[in-house]
This record gives sequence, C-alpha cells and structure tokens, in this order.
Amino acid sequence: MGRILAIDYGTKRTGLAVTDDMQIIASGLTTVDTKDLLTFLKDYIATENVEKFVVGEPKQMDNTASESEVYIQKFLEKLVKAIPDIPVERVDERFTSKMAFQTMIDSGLKKKQRRNKALIDEISATLILQSYLASNS
Repeated sequence: MGRILAIDYGTKRTGLAVTDDMQIIASGLTTVDTKDLLTFLKDYIATENVEKFVVGEPKQMDNTASESEVYIQKFLEKLVKAIPDIPVERVDERFTSKMAFQTMIDSGLKKKQRRNKALIDEISATLILQSYLASNS
C-alpha cells in the first residue's frame, strides 16, 4: 500500500496532508506556495510511495461549485499531465477551514498562532484526508 496525499488547493498557499503507508492515520504534511506545488509534489513522490491524490472540492451550500473551483480545475489539468500515474479523487471540503480554525482553538493555540494561515491550510488538508478515509473504510 502507498500513501494517500491530500491537497487543500489555494491560489496563494496549498495545504498538504498524508496518510501512513497503511492508510490509517492522516497527518498534516506542510503548506507550500502554490507556485511551487507541482515541483514539491514531484520531489515528494520521488522519495515516498504515493498511491493517490485527494483534492478538496469546494462547494456552496446549495451544492454548486465554489468560485475557486475554476482555479482548482486548471491545477488538476497540470497535475494529471505532470504526474499521470497517480489517480486523483475529489472530496467535498465544505467547512474545513472553519473546522480547522476550531481545531486550533480546541488545541489551545494562542490568538497569534491561530492567525497562521499556512497552519489552517495544513489542518484543512488533514480534515479533507480524514473525511476521505472515513468514507472509504
């Protein structure tokens, strides 16, 4: 079994999370500048066995695509061209940013630490991955 890598895509920063090799535990990996994302992913899969990418799918409350979906689709086209051997699945990511922020509060992080948008993105990616694992177990 290989790892599953989750992507919380953003136009500036992208949060990443990954499973262990047994695909049981989801852990935050890092947040990267989106302009460096494909390079980071290529480097990562060169050293780690990644079986699948899971990409957040932002939706409105009425289940229609979010405005950011346009940017995600452009990224997905580049991803599939750059790394064609790893399949991509989408996961509804509604409320992950709010849940990530609440997770930071619940874990006792100070206000200054909760302003760290990169950490919010990484936690959001972890929540997307946990959601994927829960729905596929």
